Amino acid sequence: MQQFVSVSDVSDINQLVQQALLFKSNPLQHHAFAKGKRIGLLFLNPSLRTRLSTQVAASNLGMETIVFNVDKEGWALEFEEGAIMSGNTVEHIKDAAPILGSYFDVLAIRTFPSLKNKDDDYSEMYISQFIKYAGVPVISLESATLHPLQSLTDIITIQESWQQQATQKKPKVVLTWAPHIKPLPQCVANSFAEWMLAWGQADFVITHPEEYELHTKFTKGATITHNQEEALQNADFVYVKNWSTFTDYGKVYNNDTHWMLTLDKLQTTHAAKIMHCLPVRRNVELSDEVLDSNHSLVTTQAGNRVWAAQAVLYDILSAGYTK
Repeated sequence: MQQFVSVSDVSDINQLVQQALLFKSNPLQHHAFAKGKRIGLLFLNPSLRTRLSTQVAASNLGMETIVFNVDKEGWALEFEEGAIMSGNTVEHIKDAAPILGSYFDVLAIRTFPSLKNKDDDYSEMYISQFIKYAGVPVISLESATLHPLQSLTDIITIQESWQQQATQKKPKVVLTWAPHIKPLPQCVANSFAEWMLAWGQADFVITHPEEYELHTKFTKGATITHNQEEALQNADFVYVKNWSTFTDYGKVYNNDTHWMLTLDKLQTTHAAKIMHCLPVRRNVELSDEVLDSNHSLVTTQAGNRVWAAQAVLYDILSAGYTK
């Protein structure tokens, strides 16, 4: 891979998944592979698992990591081409990104949508400008519309768990909307749908209230229903996530608590395993009884973030695109 910002950058999902699982079984098998290489983790919004797991992954390969919180420690960046910089922005990405590219072998960027202007958010201008001007491979640590490291992690987790079932049939995987106290981006849901459909090794269903449809470029090919009970029948994995509206962008139309997943709702599933990207609002998005039960994979899922990042870094460095 030359970069990692969406599933389209991956030539073989299964190969990447298997590499991640190999790293999980032996984290330090290539502990000197990236010695002398340096990765810059640039955050325009907060992170816990994404930041720490990527740092651990880089360390496992012998890579030096430097973290920079752009929103708190750096100059306000301008991303618009041809901007007249007479406002609050101090430095243009055209000037900053090439310098960062000279400091690092790989740049990993975390941005976040405004949830105010759909066209701006879905243009992915921030991460695109880093790719355009940095001159080194760029990894998305979440962007305005996608979270590819999370989605790779999710498939690793599903594959790992499903292998233990020793069955040849495809699992049924359900992505279900959940209530939340505020509007959240569509990033995780978009990305999970995109990766599941590209992977093609599960029967994939999306369920959400009316008016919470995601962009069709991410969901084409999935079964979509507004009936959660119907969607959950015979499910093997249930991925719980809130997202705000897409068409009337960034709104909360429905906060119906009946969409929260409970143990009672799992009775019609195949003892489904439950997933969530974290952080999770307990007893709002997911009930304690589910999160603290044997159904929950959320801790395993979060732990797998390291192996996803390590596999991506190993693939990019192996391709020789770094200086």
